[in-house]
Amino acid sequence: MIQLSRWKVTLVVLAALFGVLFAYPNVLSPAQREALPGWLPKNTLNLGLDLQGGSYLLLEVDVPAMRAARVNNLIEDVRVTLNEAGISTGGFQREEGGVVVTLANPAQQGAAFEALRTLAGAAGPSGQVERTAARVGDNRIRFAYTDAALNGMGSTAVDQSIEVVRRRIDSLGTREPSITRQGADRIVVQAPGESDPTKLEEVIGQTAQLTFQMVDVENSVQDALAGRVPPDCSFWPTSRARPIWSSAASWWPART
Repeated sequence: MIQLSRWKVTLVVLAALFGVLFAYPNVLSPAQREALPGWLPKNTLNLGLDLQGGSYLLLEVDVPAMRAARVNNLIEDVRVTLNEAGISTGGFQREEGGVVVTLANPAQQGAAFEALRTLAGAAGPSGQVERTAARVGDNRIRFAYTDAALNGMGSTAVDQSIEVVRRRIDSLGTREPSITRQGADRIVVQAPGESDPTKLEEVIGQTAQLTFQMVDVENSVQDALAGRVPPDCSFWPTSRARPIWSSAASWWPART
Protein backbone atom coordinates (compact mmCIF):
# COMPACT_ATOMS: atom_id res chain seq x y z
CA MET A 1 0.00 0.00 0.00
CA ILE A 2 1.36 3.39 -0.98
CA GLN A 3 1.90 5.69 1.95
CA LEU A 4 1.59 9.44 1.28
CA SER A 5 2.71 12.10 3.66
CA ARG A 6 0.07 14.38 5.12
CA TRP A 7 1.38 17.52 3.41
CA LYS A 8 1.09 15.88 -0.03
CA VAL A 9 -2.51 14.85 0.61
CA THR A 10 -3.31 18.36 1.82
CA LEU A 11 -1.73 19.89 -1.28
CA VAL A 12 -3.73 17.65 -3.64
CA VAL A 13 -7.00 18.40 -1.85
CA LEU A 14 -6.39 22.17 -1.94
CA ALA A 15 -5.51 22.04 -5.65
CA ALA A 16 -8.71 20.14 -6.38
CA LEU A 17 -10.80 22.60 -4.36
CA PHE A 18 -9.27 25.61 -6.14
CA GLY A 19 -9.86 23.93 -9.50
CA VAL A 20 -13.53 23.36 -8.72
CA LEU A 21 -13.85 26.91 -7.38
CA PHE A 22 -12.46 28.54 -10.53
CA ALA A 23 -14.37 26.20 -12.88
CA TYR A 24 -17.72 26.65 -11.10
CA PRO A 25 -18.68 29.97 -12.84
CA ASN A 26 -18.71 28.15 -16.20
CA VAL A 27 -21.88 26.21 -15.22
CA LEU A 28 -23.76 29.30 -14.03
CA SER A 29 -25.86 31.75 -16.03
CA PRO A 30 -24.71 35.38 -16.38
CA ALA A 31 -27.27 36.48 -13.78
CA GLN A 32 -26.11 33.85 -11.31
CA ARG A 33 -22.47 34.84 -11.80
CA GLU A 34 -23.29 38.47 -11.07
CA ALA A 35 -25.03 37.44 -7.85
CA LEU A 36 -21.90 35.74 -6.50
CA PRO A 37 -20.02 37.48 -3.67
CA GLY A 38 -17.24 39.78 -4.77
CA TRP A 39 -14.49 37.57 -3.33
CA LEU A 40 -15.46 34.60 -5.50
CA PRO A 41 -14.08 34.25 -9.06
CA LYS A 42 -16.57 35.12 -11.83
CA ASN A 43 -14.53 34.74 -14.99
CA THR A 44 -15.47 31.96 -17.39
CA LEU A 45 -13.39 30.01 -19.86
CA ASN A 46 -13.08 31.83 -23.19
CA LEU A 47 -14.07 29.41 -25.94
CA GLY A 48 -12.52 29.67 -29.40
CA LEU A 49 -14.12 29.33 -32.82
CA ASP A 50 -13.82 25.52 -32.68
CA LEU A 51 -15.94 25.31 -29.48
CA GLN A 52 -18.49 28.10 -29.62
CA GLY A 53 -18.39 29.23 -33.26
CA GLY A 54 -18.02 32.79 -34.45
CA SER A 55 -16.84 34.78 -37.46
CA TYR A 56 -13.70 34.44 -39.56
CA LEU A 57 -12.65 37.23 -41.91
CA LEU A 58 -9.64 37.69 -44.17
CA LEU A 59 -8.84 41.33 -44.92
CA GLU A 60 -6.40 42.82 -47.40
CA VAL A 61 -4.75 46.21 -46.99
CA ASP A 62 -4.85 48.25 -50.20
CA VAL A 63 -1.13 49.03 -50.27
CA PRO A 64 -1.07 50.48 -53.83
CA ALA A 65 -3.81 52.97 -52.93
CA MET A 66 -1.92 53.91 -49.79
CA ARG A 67 1.28 54.53 -51.75
CA ALA A 68 -0.63 56.62 -54.30
CA ALA A 69 -2.03 58.74 -51.46
CA ARG A 70 1.45 59.22 -50.02
CA VAL A 71 2.73 60.36 -53.42
CA ASN A 72 -0.17 62.84 -53.61
CA ASN A 73 0.97 64.23 -50.28
CA LEU A 74 4.50 64.41 -51.65
CA ILE A 75 3.35 66.53 -54.59
CA GLU A 76 1.57 68.93 -52.25
CA ASP A 77 4.68 69.18 -50.04
CA VAL A 78 6.79 70.11 -53.09
CA ARG A 79 4.21 72.61 -54.33
CA VAL A 80 3.91 74.37 -50.97
CA THR A 81 7.68 74.39 -50.33
CA LEU A 82 8.52 75.94 -53.69
CA ASN A 83 5.71 78.49 -53.44
CA GLU A 84 6.95 79.58 -50.02
CA ALA A 85 10.45 79.94 -51.46
CA GLY A 86 9.14 82.18 -54.26
CA ILE A 87 10.03 79.68 -57.00
CA SER A 88 7.76 79.42 -60.04
CA THR A 89 6.94 75.98 -61.40
CA GLY A 90 6.00 74.94 -64.90
CA GLY A 91 4.42 71.58 -64.09
CA PHE A 92 4.56 68.37 -62.09
CA GLN A 93 5.10 64.94 -63.61
CA ARG A 94 4.09 62.12 -61.31
CA GLU A 95 6.30 59.04 -61.23
CA GLU A 96 6.26 55.82 -59.26
CA GLY A 97 7.31 56.79 -55.78
CA GLY A 98 7.79 60.48 -56.48
CA VAL A 99 7.38 63.51 -58.72
CA VAL A 100 9.49 65.46 -61.20
CA VAL A 101 8.91 69.20 -61.02
CA THR A 102 9.70 71.45 -63.98
CA LEU A 103 10.81 74.96 -63.09
CA ALA A 104 9.54 77.94 -65.01
CA ASN A 105 12.92 79.65 -64.64
CA PRO A 106 16.02 77.39 -64.98
CA ALA A 107 18.05 80.00 -63.12
CA GLN A 108 16.13 79.08 -59.94
CA GLN A 109 17.16 75.43 -60.02
CA GLY A 110 19.83 75.92 -57.37
CA ALA A 111 17.44 77.59 -54.93
CA ALA A 112 14.74 75.01 -55.67
CA PHE A 113 17.14 72.13 -55.13
CA GLU A 114 18.27 73.52 -51.77
CA ALA A 115 14.66 74.03 -50.65
CA LEU A 116 13.70 70.47 -51.57
CA ARG A 117 16.86 69.00 -50.10
CA THR A 118 15.98 70.69 -46.81
CA LEU A 119 12.48 69.24 -47.07
CA ALA A 120 13.91 65.77 -47.77
CA GLY A 121 16.23 66.01 -44.79
CA ALA A 122 13.34 65.86 -42.34
CA ALA A 123 13.19 62.40 -40.73
CA GLY A 124 9.97 60.42 -41.03
CA PRO A 125 8.11 58.39 -38.37
CA SER A 126 10.77 55.65 -38.59
CA GLY A 127 13.50 58.12 -37.63
CA GLN A 128 15.19 57.74 -41.01
CA VAL A 129 15.27 60.09 -43.99
CA GLU A 130 12.51 58.86 -46.30
CA ARG A 131 12.77 61.28 -49.24
CA THR A 132 15.49 62.40 -51.63
CA ALA A 133 15.98 65.26 -54.10
CA ALA A 134 18.01 65.02 -57.31
CA ARG A 135 18.64 67.34 -60.27
CA VAL A 136 17.29 66.16 -63.63
CA GLY A 137 18.64 68.31 -66.46
CA ASP A 138 18.86 72.08 -66.24
CA ASN A 139 15.35 72.92 -65.07
CA ARG A 140 13.92 69.79 -63.47
CA ILE A 141 14.21 68.22 -60.02
CA ARG A 142 13.06 64.78 -58.95
CA PHE A 143 11.69 64.48 -55.44
CA ALA A 144 10.81 60.94 -54.36
CA TYR A 145 10.64 58.43 -51.55
CA THR A 146 13.65 56.21 -50.98
CA ASP A 147 13.41 52.51 -51.81
CA ALA A 148 13.52 51.66 -48.11
CA ALA A 149 10.62 54.01 -47.39
CA LEU A 150 8.52 52.55 -50.23
CA ASN A 151 9.21 48.99 -49.09
CA GLY A 152 8.32 49.82 -45.50
CA MET A 153 5.00 51.50 -46.32
CA GLY A 154 3.16 48.21 -46.69
CA SER A 155 4.29 46.82 -43.33
CA THR A 156 3.47 50.10 -41.57
CA ALA A 157 0.02 50.21 -43.19
CA VAL A 158 -0.75 46.66 -42.03
CA ASP A 159 0.31 47.47 -38.45
CA GLN A 160 -1.87 50.58 -38.42
CA SER A 161 -4.81 48.69 -39.92
CA ILE A 162 -4.54 45.96 -37.27
CA GLU A 163 -4.87 48.57 -34.53
CA VAL A 164 -7.86 50.19 -36.27
CA VAL A 165 -9.59 46.81 -36.73
CA ARG A 166 -8.92 45.90 -33.10
CA ARG A 167 -10.49 49.12 -31.80
CA ARG A 168 -13.58 48.66 -33.98
CA ILE A 169 -14.09 45.05 -32.94
CA ASP A 170 -13.64 45.95 -29.27
CA SER A 171 -16.57 48.36 -29.63
CA LEU A 172 -18.81 45.32 -30.28
CA GLY A 173 -17.92 43.79 -26.92
CA THR A 174 -16.48 40.67 -28.56
CA ARG A 175 -14.26 38.88 -26.07
CA GLU A 176 -10.78 37.69 -26.94
CA PRO A 177 -10.78 38.44 -30.69
CA SER A 178 -7.77 37.16 -32.60
CA ILE A 179 -6.32 39.66 -35.08
CA THR A 180 -3.11 38.54 -36.76
CA ARG A 181 -1.06 39.35 -39.85
CA GLN A 182 -1.00 36.90 -42.74
CA GLY A 183 1.65 37.41 -45.37
CA ALA A 184 2.71 40.87 -46.46
CA ASP A 185 -0.65 42.66 -46.74
CA ARG A 186 -3.40 40.51 -45.20
CA ILE A 187 -5.07 40.40 -41.80
CA VAL A 188 -6.92 37.43 -40.30
CA VAL A 189 -9.76 38.27 -37.91
CA GLN A 190 -11.34 35.59 -35.68
CA ALA A 191 -14.19 36.76 -33.44
CA PRO A 192 -15.49 33.93 -31.18
CA GLY A 193 -19.14 34.28 -30.27
CA GLU A 194 -19.88 36.81 -33.04
CA SER A 195 -22.43 34.93 -35.12
CA ASP A 196 -23.17 37.74 -37.58
CA PRO A 197 -20.20 38.17 -39.94
CA THR A 198 -22.12 40.80 -41.94
CA LYS A 199 -22.31 43.06 -38.89
CA LEU A 200 -18.61 42.50 -38.28
CA GLU A 201 -17.81 43.45 -41.88
CA GLU A 202 -19.88 46.63 -41.61
CA VAL A 203 -18.07 47.74 -38.45
CA ILE A 204 -14.61 46.95 -39.80
CA GLY A 205 -15.32 48.36 -43.26
CA GLN A 206 -16.33 51.82 -42.07
CA THR A 207 -14.33 54.24 -44.19
CA ALA A 208 -12.20 56.78 -42.36
CA GLN A 209 -10.92 59.42 -44.73
CA LEU A 210 -9.48 62.84 -44.01
CA THR A 211 -8.69 65.17 -46.89
CA PHE A 212 -6.85 68.49 -47.10
CA GLN A 213 -7.48 70.64 -50.17
CA MET A 214 -4.84 73.13 -51.28
CA VAL A 215 -6.46 75.89 -53.31
CA ASP A 216 -4.86 76.51 -56.72
CA VAL A 217 -4.57 80.27 -57.18
CA GLU A 218 -2.23 80.21 -60.20
CA ASN A 219 -4.57 78.86 -62.91
CA SER A 220 -7.71 80.28 -64.49
CA VAL A 221 -11.06 79.54 -62.86
CA GLN A 222 -12.77 79.87 -66.23
CA ASP A 223 -10.53 77.14 -67.66
CA ALA A 224 -11.49 74.84 -64.77
CA LEU A 225 -15.20 75.53 -65.30
CA ALA A 226 -14.74 74.67 -68.98
CA GLY A 227 -13.25 71.30 -68.02
CA ARG A 228 -9.57 72.22 -68.50
CA VAL A 229 -8.34 71.22 -65.04
CA PRO A 230 -4.54 71.34 -64.55
CA PRO A 231 -2.67 68.01 -64.23
CA ASP A 232 -2.52 66.44 -60.75
CA CYS A 233 -5.49 68.53 -59.67
CA SER A 234 -9.15 67.80 -58.96
CA PHE A 235 -12.16 70.04 -59.41
CA TRP A 236 -14.18 70.63 -56.23
CA PRO A 237 -17.45 72.59 -56.70
CA THR A 238 -18.49 74.53 -53.60
CA SER A 239 -21.32 76.76 -52.49
CA ARG A 240 -18.91 79.70 -52.62
CA ALA A 241 -18.75 81.99 -55.60
CA ARG A 242 -15.37 80.58 -56.58
CA PRO A 243 -14.85 76.82 -57.03
CA ILE A 244 -11.59 75.22 -55.99
CA TRP A 245 -9.47 72.34 -57.25
CA SER A 246 -6.64 70.47 -55.68
CA SER A 247 -5.06 67.10 -54.99
CA ALA A 248 -6.38 65.20 -51.97
CA ALA A 249 -4.40 63.63 -49.14
CA SER A 250 -6.21 60.51 -47.93
CA TRP A 251 -6.09 57.84 -45.25
CA TRP A 252 -6.57 54.33 -46.62
CA PRO A 253 -8.79 51.72 -44.91
CA ALA A 254 -8.36 47.97 -44.89
CA ARG A 255 -10.64 46.36 -47.44
CA THR A 256 -12.44 43.04 -47.16
